Amino acid sequence: MGRLAVAAGAAVAARGLFTGTDRLPEPARRDLERTNHRGETVTLASGPVLAVAATAAAVAGAPTARLRAAAAVAGLGAGAVGLYDDIVGARPDQRRDKGFKGHLNALREGRVSAGLVKVAGIGLAGLVAGRLVPAGRGSAVRGGAVRRTVDTLLAAGVVAGTANLVNLLDLRPGRALKSGLLIGAPLVAGPAGGVVAGPVGAAAALLPEDLDERTMLGDAGANALGALLGVGIAASTGTRGRALVFAGLIALTAASEKVSFTKVIERTPVLRELDALGRRTPTATPPQVEEHPIAEPAVARVPGR
Repeated sequence: MGRLAVAAGAAVAARGLFTGTDRLPEPARRDLERTNHRGETVTLASGPVLAVAATAAAVAGAPTARLRAAAAVAGLGAGAVGLYDDIVGARPDQRRDKGFKGHLNALREGRVSAGLVKVAGIGLAGLVAGRLVPAGRGSAVRGGAVRRTVDTLLAAGVVAGTANLVNLLDLRPGRALKSGLLIGAPLVAGPAGGVVAGPVGAAAALLPEDLDERTMLGDAGANALGALLGVGIAASTGTRGRALVFAGLIALTAASEKVSFTKVIERTPVLRELDALGRRTPTATPPQVEEHPIAEPAVARVPGR
């Protein structure tokens, strides 16, 4: 019942905070506005809302002080740098700095791209959270300093990698939130269920608006949701489990550079039906999109969203 209460509290908080975004100052609302493929104005406000509500609930549900600290660092850290990239990365001078090559080109020109700030920030948050996450069952941390370091690095990789994976999936309405629910729901019954229950509750509460294309998570919401799920995964596994999950995340990230997740989903009947469940009926065929879109300011369109 405690975990259900945490999930319910996160859902109520997310709904209340999202409703309250209508009272944001006009400049802040404009910074969060985007125009989707239908030509309709949507808001990225659900992203920071999810980051705050899910992190607060994860901290409340965590059973130990170290796990509470890990959830706070992962959720707020990933959400903050994601929001920075959502806003700053949409500026004209930043939009060409895409991918690793774009970040390196920016550095050669004496600039630090918003995307690089996000990558570094999520990596740092993952490293700190990974150091704080207690060892799960089957861990090898008792074997000495080297093994403790390996275990920490694997936990950091799981936190940062899951944050990146959920963000990679945020290409269609509801997809990232559904993915978060599918990953998080089984974890609620596990040893770190108190941490995961909050993100699951907040994600469920914001899903209707995302499916109805009134809002988008953006990097702030997707990164925060993934990072918190990563904390739950790391806290539920030992060294071998973390290594397997981290390897899977690396494989999926590498695959995303060569294969379109959207095309794979569209070609797989079960995934296609699940992906479209609850979504508005398209009025026109959306244009093809790249796998790492940067949300456009309200003066331009956001492909595929």
